[in-house]
Amino acid sequence: MAGAQKFYRAASWLVLACLVVPMFASYYFDDMFSSISYLFEDPSLTQLGWDSAGYGLYASGYSVLCVFGGLVLGGILLDKWGVRFSGSLFVAMMAGGAGLVLWALLSGSSASLSVAYVGVMIFGLGSEIAGTAVTRSIARWFKGGPMAFAMGIQLAIARLGTAFALVLSPKLVQQQADHVYTLAETAKPAVVGMGLMALGLILWAVFVALDASAGKKIREEQDALKSKTPDSASEPAGAPDETFRFSDVLKVLGNRNFWLLALLCVLFYSSVIAFKKFAGAILIPRFDIPAQAAGWMISMLPFSTVIFAPLFGILVDKVGHGTRWMIAGAFLALIAHALLAFAPAGVPFWGYLAMVFLGFGYSLVPAALWPSVPKIVPDKVLGTTFALVNWVQNLGLLTFKWISGVVLGTGAEGPVHVEIMFTSLCVLAVVVAFLFRANAVRHPELGLDRANN
Repeated sequence: MAGAQKFYRAASWLVLACLVVPMFASYYFDDMFSSISYLFEDPSLTQLGWDSAGYGLYASGYSVLCVFGGLVLGGILLDKWGVRFSGSLFVAMMAGGAGLVLWALLSGSSASLSVAYVGVMIFGLGSEIAGTAVTRSIARWFKGGPMAFAMGIQLAIARLGTAFALVLSPKLVQQQADHVYTLAETAKPAVVGMGLMALGLILWAVFVALDASAGKKIREEQDALKSKTPDSASEPAGAPDETFRFSDVLKVLGNRNFWLLALLCVLFYSSVIAFKKFAGAILIPRFDIPAQAAGWMISMLPFSTVIFAPLFGILVDKVGHGTRWMIAGAFLALIAHALLAFAPAGVPFWGYLAMVFLGFGYSLVPAALWPSVPKIVPDKVLGTTFALVNWVQNLGLLTFKWISGVVLGTGAEGPVHVEIMFTSLCVLAVVVAFLFRANAVRHPELGLDRANN
């Protein structure tokens, strides 16, 4: 087994390198309109003809199939059929949905919004299950090692895709006064996204080959060991049953820690991801800045996580106290949205300061939250549990993206009202984080505040 474990550890970093690229592409494509969302404030600005409410509908489409059973089913398939087969299916779905969105943007037909809505639904489900497959794979490849650090690296590079979108899109679609943007101009960010998707598909195939090779090598060494020590081949009495059963889903749903993590996830991520979708439409009028400046301001979020997510991952691995970091991150997000809601208008300093606080929070909470999931459930339902957490998260995202689009379309006070909503979500996130901390103290056997290595 020593040879197999040595091979496994050596290959794990190459596996991580392959897994981060599809997620980079996914994050880019999801956020490609975030810093140029002003295009949809007036349907006459583009040949595409979408308005703010239409863009809000499009943005919310990402979560529709996830919410209505697709995400849970996908997580179960990961546990039943394995990451290689199920993950490949959903990575292909992610790329296919993105292709449909691109076609809708280029077609400019009267049904373009409907077609793009269907495309983003397919893309969203594929992305979420692909992300679950990636997290599940990292948890398995780095079990007993620097798991939080590896998850932090994956998260950092994925969010670099968001940063790339936020900075690149205003350059691809230049802000011009009294200009009607053509279909080709509007679709430029999606064309780049499809190129990234193609690269992601290639590297996913490399991961599948590595994962299959590692499994085969370890099985061969296990068989060789059993042949030398026949008595060890029999499973000891009382060994845990690692066979997945559908009844295990009910056990996950009855787990108090699952619900606390899921609630923290939906409240926190809704205050960040839904905000990013409309960041340009919020920051530009609030602080009286041009679109490119808003793009750089928003890009502070993902750029900060590139640096701090791995560092906070190391912190969780080496020091522990994950629940405390969740509280701190949620509180920083609360300060950020309070500044965006109530700071003096027309002063860009407050926007930049808010992005600093939100960037730290956006690094701290995930660095502690996702490595906590393998500690509250058995390995055999890990894929299902990750999917269920993401299902609850997408239920919130579907709701708050749609609400944000509607509120922003109500008038000049729309950005302030939306930020008050995000501030309220952060208050609830802090409360839930404290409840999770209290539960971790009551159940020290779970090791939720224990260092990972």
